[in-house]
Amino acid sequence: MFDGKSLIIIAGPTGVGKTGASILLAQDLRSEIVSADSMQIYRGMDIGTAKPTLEQRRQVHHHMIDIVEPDHPYSVGDYYRDAQAAIDGINASGCTPIVVGGTGLYIRALTRGLFNGPSADMELREQLLRHEETNGPGTLYKDLLQSDPEAAIKIHPNDIRRTIRALEVHAVGDRKLSHFHREHAFKEKPYPYTLFFLVRSRSELYPLIEARVDRMVADGLEEEVKTLMERGFSPDLISMKGLGYQHFMAFHTKKLSRHDTVALLKRDTKRFAKRQFTWFRREHESIWIDITGLREPEEIAVRIKKNIEISNKLV
Repeated sequence: MFDGKSLIIIAGPTGVGKTGASILLAQDLRSEIVSADSMQIYRGMDIGTAKPTLEQRRQVHHHMIDIVEPDHPYSVGDYYRDAQAAIDGINASGCTPIVVGGTGLYIRALTRGLFNGPSADMELREQLLRHEETNGPGTLYKDLLQSDPEAAIKIHPNDIRRTIRALEVHAVGDRKLSHFHREHAFKEKPYPYTLFFLVRSRSELYPLIEARVDRMVADGLEEEVKTLMERGFSPDLISMKGLGYQHFMAFHTKKLSRHDTVALLKRDTKRFAKRQFTWFRREHESIWIDITGLREPEEIAVRIKKNIEISNKLV
């Protein structure tokens, strides 16, 4: 599958400055970018997912953006398959693929592979969702704490999708998800890679996140969500539970004021960034690059290239 070239992975919390710098890096290396963002796969969801602009995509070819409609199921396994095809194509052209994003599961799949758990059981998933709806939020997570506490501590209590998958694996495969993880240990390493995680001080990152939310609202996030609702996309879809989309759906259904909608979006985006920090602290092979004080993409790209050079010398 791999022909000898290493992946360069640029990860980091939302709003840190990955996009502009990675485009400059790709131009400098005459390469292409493979997105590792679980929201940018959806068509018609542009503003809230902070997709690279059309102009940026003209400058550097991006893969794994606008893959499916918002109501189309798309798993980590689907991403793994499609991203591998993109990576192999870039490798075949003689370039080093640059993976960019903040979705930890996507990046972990590319760096460690996937374990072969049982297939999805849609009927069981529906039953589990009804159980949660009938008995209240957090019911399924409490069930998981009882049945597989080792898996539960690695899943956020509000992450209903991963909670259901863990319960499904246990029910269908008759083995705990934690057992599958321990057996596989995610040590497959489909590709040699260097993983860089961009960081800023919280005091600098959080105002940048707030400013980005304000730009999204100014750019038409409210209208983007309204259009999706008019197209019939349900609030129960995984895609519509993304940051910004769930917030403005609540606004459009009169559950929240506009002021409260924006305030909650800023709060939840900062909380999401915090979870991204927590996730990548567990990726022990990641190289953290502190870009506090660097605002221009050119400055960030230079810092990344210096770290690439250092990393190459250490190999």
